[in-house]
Amino acid sequence: MNQPFRVMLVDDHKHARQGMREIVSEGDDFAVVAEAASGEEALELMQRAAPELILMDISMPGMGGLEAAKAIKSAYPEVKIVIVTVSDDPAHLFEALKKGAQGYLLKNLNPSAWREYLRAIAYDEAPLNPDLALSILREFAARSQGSESALKGRSVHAQEQDDGLYREGLTQREKQILQEVARGRKNREIASELGLSEHTVKNHLKNILQKLHLDNRVQLTRYAYERGMVDPE
Repeated sequence: MNQPFRVMLVDDHKHARQGMREIVSEGDDFAVVAEAASGEEALELMQRAAPELILMDISMPGMGGLEAAKAIKSAYPEVKIVIVTVSDDPAHLFEALKKGAQGYLLKNLNPSAWREYLRAIAYDEAPLNPDLALSILREFAARSQGSESALKGRSVHAQEQDDGLYREGLTQREKQILQEVARGRKNREIASELGLSEHTVKNHLKNILQKLHLDNRVQLTRYAYERGMVDPE
């Protein structure tokens, strides 16, 4: 039997941490090994608690969740972080992904949805909700327009270097799967759409992650959006 995933809860409200603890403790998938009331405290506990998954409130006094996520991922890149918030503002989701978070949970979701989502995150199988995926894409598109003048000043050679760095080595099938991941599709949906087995899709995803030097589906999604591989419409 697999050992439960080690979880740290980070929220400045004691009752919020209690609620999260009750949700993740139901079943055998997760074990809460530490709790912190601030980003600073979470950083202090990292080495001793050695969590594999962190549920991080986005808004806290002092070091907020996004700042703490960035600091933790810099020192402990293997740790998975899920930002927890009451807001579904795509700008917050965009910032969470930029700071290295693997997921984004709304506090008003029902407990069963939390557990299902966290299990998928823990096993690197969590797609983004398609609506949230579209929101991120539009956020990237809006921000890209703001920096368009700067991009025009770059040489064609520099842009070709970027394209080669990120796209060289992907097969056409791998590009198709990457695009489907960015649209928020699950493995079984991708398999059905492309006429493949789920096992084959998983193998392709593993190869894509290795080729692009990325760690998870969320990073793949961000990668695809940043490079215009998915149509924002």
